Amino acid sequence: MRRIVFPNTSRPVLLAILLAVCNSVAAPSQTTDAPSAMSPAAGAQDEFHLGPEDVIEVFVYKEPDLSTTVTVRPDGRISLPLAGELDASGKSAVQLQEEIAERLKRYITGPLVNVMVKQINSLKISVLGEVRKPDVYRIKNRVTVLDAIAMAGGFTDLARPTRVVVLRNTPSGQQRIRININQAVATDTNPPFYLEAMDTVYVEGR
Repeated sequence: MRRIVFPNTSRPVLLAILLAVCNSVAAPSQTTDAPSAMSPAAGAQDEFHLGPEDVIEVFVYKEPDLSTTVTVRPDGRISLPLAGELDASGKSAVQLQEEIAERLKRYITGPLVNVMVKQINSLKISVLGEVRKPDVYRIKNRVTVLDAIAMAGGFTDLARPTRVVVLRNTPSGQQRIRININQAVATDTNPPFYLEAMDTVYVEGR
């Protein structure tokens, strides 16, 4: 099945797409949307963060026995010689190499570590619930909630645009972020909400 990603689509065009695939849109109602849900931290999306199934190469200068290529496991961890088990998911390559170097200082004087991302396999999101093509979608660029719903064919007749939930796994547990799509397309006061790899967008129904 061919999937289309709209990473740079403007809000007015996305709104037109969503309205075209929907026969009707529910009227706005009170929700428990958090104001901060539409305002991700500045710069949080500017650097790639590792996720499950990503392949990385860890190079330790003048230490061939410690240099290796590993795949981030489904639990988000990796296992390295001497450094042991580390959490890799959610970290940038720079953050991970700093942590590896810190671990290796117990055994090596002034270790020089470089982490290179060899394959990116974690960039995917799920769009479920009252959308026309619920599925898991691979992404290559940043996408918003509006992008994701457009990728999934738009809302079904039973969808409630005021009740869209983003499920996000964090180190402290699963986070539920409520988003009112009607409100998102009706105002420019809030920046678009960008999804992260492995997020699940769930559109509630009537």
